[in-house]
Amino acid sequence: MHSSKKGNQWYFGMKAHVGVDASSALVHSAGVTSGNVHDAKVMDRLIRDDDTAVYGDKGYASGAKKRAAEATGVLWAVKEKAKPGGRLTARQRARNHRYGRVRAKVEHVFRVVKCQFGYRKVRYRGIAKNGAQVFSLLALANLYLARRTLASA
Repeated sequence: MHSSKKGNQWYFGMKAHVGVDASSALVHSAGVTSGNVHDAKVMDRLIRDDDTAVYGDKGYASGAKKRAAEATGVLWAVKEKAKPGGRLTARQRARNHRYGRVRAKVEHVFRVVKCQFGYRKVRYRGIAKNGAQVFSLLALANLYLARRTLASA
């Protein structure tokens, strides 16, 4: 785990990165890193070979990754960023909104882990023990979300 400074506030911790299936909203891949690692660096480990679409927020935007995904026939549904000093067009905003509905399924997993299971702060100093705890909570979140899906069907 690593400390970082944002503004004048110091933070110490880790990040959990998850890949979620768009149709079932269940976690299919997960990883943990120290808090100072950018999310886009872990993106390649979260995408499976059989994925047909990649959804993400604008932090994941990359021209090279977009071209590589489109060359393999994968839908690149990462939100678009405005150019520096510019604004998004109405078409770009509509596209971001349309793909944002699918991206919200990732946040449901984190809601279950944080609100239902009460995991808001890490318990241990090392990333290995905290990672093991996060992976078990994500597995339980899958069970919780699958049960809720079956109950509503």
